[in-house]
Amino acid sequence: MNLQSDDFELFDLPRRFAQDRSAVDARWKELQREAHPDRFAAQGAAAQRLAMQWSVRINEAYQRLKDPLRRAAYLCELHGAPIQAEDNTAMPAAFLMQQMEWREALEEARGEADLDRLDDEVQESRRSAIARCTELIDQQSDYAGAAREVRALMFIARFAQDIETRRDQLGQ
Repeated sequence: MNLQSDDFELFDLPRRFAQDRSAVDARWKELQREAHPDRFAAQGAAAQRLAMQWSVRINEAYQRLKDPLRRAAYLCELHGAPIQAEDNTAMPAAFLMQQMEWREALEEARGEADLDRLDDEVQESRRSAIARCTELIDQQSDYAGAAREVRALMFIARFAQDIETRRDQLGQ
């Protein structure tokens, strides 16, 4: 194993957005077994420290690879299209209108049924954005376009959290 490897090399996976989650999980377990510090107990403290570094590196890679949003952002970064979510908040007008409509619907939601309908719509939008990421990254190699889609996914993820917060408020 090489600490300088990117996450895909480390997990011996193709460098693409579409991944088989069970394969990612299985490879993570294999790598964790290989790098577990207890396996290096007889080799001394230095070997155990190195194994611990590997374990941390493996876990960080796993967190990126298993999450579609983080995986897409990572692929964009690897291909020179940084997400820059703090600096680049420009979104298409239609997406901004959708966000405003969702915000209004969230404020007007009076019960679980209203929140469920809104959540279903948001989750469908998330699935569509993930499908667009698959196409932009894996078929078109359009990493700048994918970075825009990742920024949209970030908004969608935040809004999904806002729905859950509203659910908690209504439940009190």
